[in-house]
Amino acid sequence: MRAARVLLRPVGLAGFGLLVLVLLVAVFGPVLWDGRATVVDTGNLLAGPSADHWIGTDNLGRDLFFRVLVATRLSVALALAATAISVVLGIVLGAAPLLVGRRAGRLVTGAVNVLVAFPGLLLVLFFAVVFGVGARGAALAVGLAGAPAFARLCHTLIAGISERDYIAAARIAGVSRWRVLRRHALPNIAEPLIVNATMAAGGALLTFAGLSFLGLGVQAPSYDWGKLMQDGLNGIYVHPLAALGPGIAVVLAGLAFNLTGEAFAAAFGVDVLPGVARLRQVRNAAAEVHGSGATTASADAGTILSVDDLRVTIPGAREPIRAVRGVGFAIRDGEAVGVVGESGSGKSMTALALAQLIEEPIHVEANHLVFAGEDLMADGDSAARRRRLGTSLAVVFQDPMTSFNPVHRVGTQLAEVSRFHQGLSRKAALARAVDRLRAVRVREPERRARQYPFEFSGGMRQRAMIGMGLMGSPRLIIADEPTTALDVTVQRQVLELLTEVRRDTGAALLLISHDVSVVTDVCDRVLVMYAGRIVEELPARDLRTLARHPYTWALVAAVPDMETDLTKPLAVIPGLPVDPSRIPAGCAFAPRCPLADDHCRAAEPPLRADAAGNRVACHKAGQTLPAHTAEVTA
Repeated sequence: MRAARVLLRPVGLAGFGLLVLVLLVAVFGPVLWDGRATVVDTGNLLAGPSADHWIGTDNLGRDLFFRVLVATRLSVALALAATAISVVLGIVLGAAPLLVGRRAGRLVTGAVNVLVAFPGLLLVLFFAVVFGVGARGAALAVGLAGAPAFARLCHTLIAGISERDYIAAARIAGVSRWRVLRRHALPNIAEPLIVNATMAAGGALLTFAGLSFLGLGVQAPSYDWGKLMQDGLNGIYVHPLAALGPGIAVVLAGLAFNLTGEAFAAAFGVDVLPGVARLRQVRNAAAEVHGSGATTASADAGTILSVDDLRVTIPGAREPIRAVRGVGFAIRDGEAVGVVGESGSGKSMTALALAQLIEEPIHVEANHLVFAGEDLMADGDSAARRRRLGTSLAVVFQDPMTSFNPVHRVGTQLAEVSRFHQGLSRKAALARAVDRLRAVRVREPERRARQYPFEFSGGMRQRAMIGMGLMGSPRLIIADEPTTALDVTVQRQVLELLTEVRRDTGAALLLISHDVSVVTDVCDRVLVMYAGRIVEELPARDLRTLARHPYTWALVAAVPDMETDLTKPLAVIPGLPVDPSRIPAGCAFAPRCPLADDHCRAAEPPLRADAAGNRVACHKAGQTLPAHTAEVTA
């Protein structure tokens, strides 16, 4: 559709029509006119334009007009060959951080930045001297000189998608780096690459003509437009068309490529040759782990997930960032556990660590992390572990548009789970994908499976993401903000679907949400997180009545209900969440807590369990808020 819109525009129509004409002449010119272009006529040496010879003849009496037409094939072929060299080498260099790792890729990117700083013509002349005169040396020279620009473009584009969920999932699943590049990265950056390659071909055409004109390109008896311009230069004052004719051909062909590229760029909204976005790399550092007082969760026969003292450390510019600090809890078969807290409290990082979806340089540690009877922190067969996790652990991400690969059909992406982890054939995997879409109440699943993610609504994409998790036999579903950016009606439908999936499969659920009301309605227990720690754990039904931590009170109070007095300001939590790179001594919530005293600011409270099994980490647990702050924070 977008290609059709390109052709309907004047620039697109003119550029594409001219390009088709140039390519037709390049293909059929030598077949139709090679004889007339090579025949020697000694009676018409250096003749001027006439009815028989439209732009005259050369010093052997050969018709220059037909020689220009025949030279189209070699000129265009050399330009396309050089562009292909530039694109292929540019992709390899630009994708170096993805292919060889960040450290080695950083060296390659630095070398590319140095080469980009040199004028292109200077690089062309340098490589032309290195590879020698002739068509082959000129093609290599122009191709290598154009590679740095494409490398910078490719690096920028890949950097924009390299942190998407579908790329991270492919890497963690063990897909080779070359396949990640070929299957997941390149299809998503193909449009700007094609547009810029089309325009670069016009520049390569002009560069080749210049090299041949200088005597560094095509050599006799072969000829291209640059060679014809060089031959006609000596008589330019007597027969100017002998030199201007090939020059006009260069201009027209260059316009054809550039106008077509401009039209496609306008249609696709693509910027031409943008600058490189430099990525700052940080080195891993050892984590200083402070005592958290996390209670070791029991791991009995009915426990599907047991976590003790989970720690996630991110390398920082000055010191490590402790995103998760000593988290410990357990989930039983069929149980629904909610995790609430403000942004930056460590909820999603905890979920990713549990699902083994965190890569280096981020460092994950735990006393033990046991899922379905297997210690995920122990050394073992990583491939077999990935297969088990791929079929028994489902993750529903908060933004399925970034989790699904936009250039692959939904059914194909769902089927890939069964093909990779269960060894099903393509046909059987696609059939199961359709069945799973039907199971999550997607209408017309056969047709929808052939569509792309952008053709799904937000709620349908979330249903498809849940269906992807059901491709195996999940025993635990981790849902990370599954209702984000959905309207209230669709939110309810997605939550009801998760409840049905739990009932039908017997799977446990770990639900992460900002919405306390959602967690209260869906979950059996609630974990309240702040600054990378669990600060309270209690039954969901008691969240509004038996909470003892001031932060939990504030979270509950911040959610208005039908009884909220609208004549008063809405309840808010004063201050800002703690910066995970500068966690203060003592209780992290103390700067925002109306009950905090010097002891709270000096000593971090341990997470202790009461007689009922509820846990809280607060020195002032259960105390009443001061009257002057009650209306604001509770």
